[in-house]
Amino acid sequence: MDLPLESALNAPGMIVDGSGRMAGRSLGEWNAAYARVESYFHALRIRNRLLLGRLVLHVLKRAMDRAPLQPELSATELAAAEMDRVVTEWFAEILEQPPTGTDQMLSTRGRLALLLADMPGKWQEQFLRAGPWPAEFVKAMRQVYLRAGPDFQLSQMAPRPLHLGPITTLTNFSRLPAARMAFVWVSFALVLVLIFVFTH
Repeated sequence: MDLPLESALNAPGMIVDGSGRMAGRSLGEWNAAYARVESYFHALRIRNRLLLGRLVLHVLKRAMDRAPLQPELSATELAAAEMDRVVTEWFAEILEQPPTGTDQMLSTRGRLALLLADMPGKWQEQFLRAGPWPAEFVKAMRQVYLRAGPDFQLSQMAPRPLHLGPITTLTNFSRLPAARMAFVWVSFALVLVLIFVFTH
């Protein structure tokens, strides 16, 4: 990924056209995309500003290359998709894991491995670099990746009847015949009338 800063800035997609747009999107859109990618790398604790700028420009360059092929997507959506793709491809290489079919799991566990191996503190300059990488860095990443969590497994759960507890006895009361219910209410009304007559 070692893309010189000058060549990244002068890449065809990065040039502003006569209408003030880059790769068919406004500068405001690309600015929002830049902020989104930068925030993502900040969350991964990339603090070196020069490295951060180069990584963001690399992702935006890839997003701009894709922009003409997907005009329905905003610059931020393109940048977010490319950012995830770049990071997942790098995890696949360094962890020797297939990137297809398990992208989401690889991305999630890979990010956790970065933090557990303290990549930002010890090997920040290795982030998204093409190999070869230092042996201790690769070893640390692979060890913590294996501990980052087991693969999800699908399980079958048989449906069980729902037990509502004491409330079921209250609902059984509504099954009384209509005549019996009427008798209960009439008796109750008579008791009230008798109480009123004797007290007045």
